This record gives sequence, C-alpha cells and structure tokens, in this order.
Amino acid sequence: QKSSQWPHSPRQHSTSCPGRAHRHSSNGEHSCRNNAASVKSRLYGQGITASYGEMCYHDNSLVSASLEALIQHLVPTVDYYPDRSYVFTFLLSSRLFLHPYELMTRVCHLCVEQQRSGDALLDKIRFREVAPKLVQLLTEWTETFPYDFRDERMMRCLKDMTQHVSRGDEYSWRAMQQMTQRLIKRLSALGQYEEAVAALNAAAEERPTSLKNKQAAAQRSDILSVCDDAFILAPQLTHINRERDRLSFIGPEEFIQTFALKDPMENHKGFFRKRKTSNLEAYVSWFNRLSFLVATEICMPAKKKQRARIIEFFIDVAQECFNIGNFNSLMAIITGMNMNPVSRLKKTWSKVNTDKFEILEHQMDPSSNFSNYRTALRGATQRSETAHSSQEKIVIPFFSLLIKDIYFLNEGCASRLPNGHINFEKLWELAKQVSEFLVWRQVVCPFDRDRHVLQYLVTTPILTEDELHLASFESEGPENHMEKDSRRSLRSSLLHRENRS
Repeated sequence: QKSSQWPHSPRQHSTSCPGRAHRHSSNGEHSCRNNAASVKSRLYGQGITASYGEMCYHDNSLVSASLEALIQHLVPTVDYYPDRSYVFTFLLSSRLFLHPYELMTRVCHLCVEQQRSGDALLDKIRFREVAPKLVQLLTEWTETFPYDFRDERMMRCLKDMTQHVSRGDEYSWRAMQQMTQRLIKRLSALGQYEEAVAALNAAAEERPTSLKNKQAAAQRSDILSVCDDAFILAPQLTHINRERDRLSFIGPEEFIQTFALKDPMENHKGFFRKRKTSNLEAYVSWFNRLSFLVATEICMPAKKKQRARIIEFFIDVAQECFNIGNFNSLMAIITGMNMNPVSRLKKTWSKVNTDKFEILEHQMDPSSNFSNYRTALRGATQRSETAHSSQEKIVIPFFSLLIKDIYFLNEGCASRLPNGHINFEKLWELAKQVSEFLVWRQVVCPFDRDRHVLQYLVTTPILTEDELHLASFESEGPENHMEKDSRRSLRSSLLHRENRS
C-alpha cells in the first residue's frame, strides 16, 4: 500500500518490542543484535515495561527513547525495515525536535555509512542490497509528506541520494527517478491550487456598492435564486472543488507545524516565505466564509417573509450536511445562524419552524467537550468503514475542533521525559489523530459538480461583522437604547470608512 493511504491507527501497527535491535526467534525468545544493550524488565500495572539500550517499551509498544535511537530506528538495513506506523509517526512528529531536512540528512548519511566496510567492492554490494529499502523509505516520505520537499535543501538531498543510488543499483535509481517525478507533479499541483485559492479570495473581496445599503439589495442575487434545493446545495458544499479539494491539499504535517520548531531560514527568501500551515488556514478560512455567507444571506432581504424562507432553507441544508457526514459545513451553518445579527431577528424567527434546527444545535452542542458531536462522528466513521458506496464513506469532521484536540494533546503532554527521552506515547496519540484525518481525506466525493452554485459559494461578496449588524438593524429596528446607540455608531463608522476609501 502507498503510505498516503493510512488505513489503521498507528497504535494498532506499533512496532513490536524490541524493534530493529531485536528479533523474535522461532521459540518466542528475543535474539539480541546489540549485545551491549542493557535489558531491563519490570511489571507495570497489568503489563511489562522493558528497556533496550535507549528505547523503552510497554507491552510491545514503544513508549520512549532518545532522539538518536529514534533516528537510528528509522534507518533501514539489509535485513530490517521499520514498521509503516513507526515511519508515519516519527516523520510526522520528529519536526517537534528537529527540522525535516536535518532528519533526512542524518538518515541518508547513516544508511550509507552503515554499509561501509573499508572494501570498495563489498561496500558497493552491500549498498545495492539496502538501496531498495532506502528508496521505499523515501517514497513513503515523499508521498505522505510531499510539502517537506518545498524546502530546496530537501530536494538537494534527494538529488544527492539519487546520484549515489545510481552508482550501485539501476533498478533503485529508476524507482528514485519515478518517485521524484511524482513528487514534482504533486508540488506543481499544490502551487496551482494556492494560486486558484488566491484568485478566488481576490474575487470575493471585490465588494460592490450593492452591499452597502438595503435599498440596493435587490440588485444582488441571493442563494435561493441560485439554488433553492437543499439536496443540491449540501452536496456542493461537500464537493471536491470546495471542501473536499481544500481537504485533499492539507498536508498531515500542518497539524504539527502549528507548534513545531521555528526554522531559522524562515526569515530568508525562497521556499521559506510560504507559510507551512497555509492550506490548513485556507480550510479554516472557508469555514468562516461559509458562516458569514449564511448570515449575509439572511440579513440582506428587506422582507421578513424572504428572510424566514432563507433561514428554513439553510436549516434543510444543515440537515442534509449532517446526513452526508459533512460536519464542518453543518457547524459553519449553525455558527452563521447563531451570529448576533441573525439571532436578534425575533420577528423573522417567529415565522420559522425551528424544531429541526434545535435538534441540529443539540447534535453540535459544545457542552461536555462536544460529546454529542463526538458520538455522531464515531457513528459516521463506523458507517464509513463498512460502506459500499462512496457517498456513505464521506466524513468531514468539524475541523476547528480537530485542530483544537491536537493542540491540547500537544500542550497537555510533555514532549520529553525527565530522563531526556522523547515521550513516544504522545507521538503515537498525535499520529492516531492525524491518521484518522488521512482516511477521511482520501475519500473521493461522488457528487456531480454544479459550477454555477460553486462559483456563487466561493465568490459572492459577504458582509463584514459591522455591516451585518447594520443590515440586521435595518431589517428589524433597535429594541432598546443600547441597540440604538450601536446602530448610530455603526452608521458613523461605516460612513467614515467609505469616505476614506
């Protein structure tokens, strides 16, 4: 399987104790490759903790080790290749301790040096035997974490290793070339995607005067004139050219790089001027845009009947998003409908049957750490695992909460233990959270695209927060002195901005 298709929890694939330094013999005993390694075992709760040199295991799962031991554990040899779950986990979280180019340099150096014996012919034979495994490791790296190679130092190291491999094994050299071509294609697609997002954002920021006052609101199309069917709009919100495509361009490492080591080269020109979490940020921005779009659509119509109709439409869309498994759009719609400019429209809401909306709000209730949502997400995930159709496989989590979970997992657990070892149990848990995202990411969206609807969703101008409040007051006047003061202040402030611009 390709490394980009991550089907299991890392803990389920955890490397068997004691990993590369030991092997299981036929009678179940360990044969130790490193005789100098100190071996200690003790009862720990219901299991056994064992230390082999600088690596500590509990019930056959790696729980802590020195950074040097972890790097060595990643390096393939003629008779050893690291477990795929270990490769993913360490490549993902090693950036908390050293930069990817430092790790790659050390891994490649160790892989070459381990084959040196002093005999040039023997060295060539030994490297030819290990080269396919080195190529396999680099292939997993480039396919699962391709954005690491936007760093020119990584590409330089990859080129050096290709030249080194070419001197020893033609088959591995061809595999390296094919791997590099796939990597360049992926990075080119990323660049095109980022340019497309930038163009869409620029188009959305072109704000016509029709948004500045209610009298001109009739000049603007509303969502119902573009799409009045919730069974069409919800799939478009889920579609590959919107959320799904944005989802597919998020690198798993972006979740970790939000709190990883700062690269000193980031202040320099070149590859490092690009933010290392830009695709994650773009996805969060889409959530915010959808929330403000919902609020704008509700607040803009001059007639109460039309506003109520739009509210009911978005409730139906939210319900269908829930049915599909698109929790991110569901939460964005609920967030938009709960914004103060919308929630204060009491006369409008009085015309709406809110039973379905209250059920949806209950499902996404933040109390007890979103326990209702987490139950629904587990149900959708189980459905996805046993699904026969592409539509049933779709799971799009509430993304901001996923990021928050990973953030608090990082903040709540020490990365290093008092003895200086890296807390690998924490790294397993981080990898488990991110690997679930990778499973969701690889599902292909089965819905047909409606380009007209998609274009409207991503480019139609939306009101700012202040403009929303003012539009709300114009729809339903202030109810008290505080709201009257707020309307007066908003009018003055927005008029001042228009005159300045």
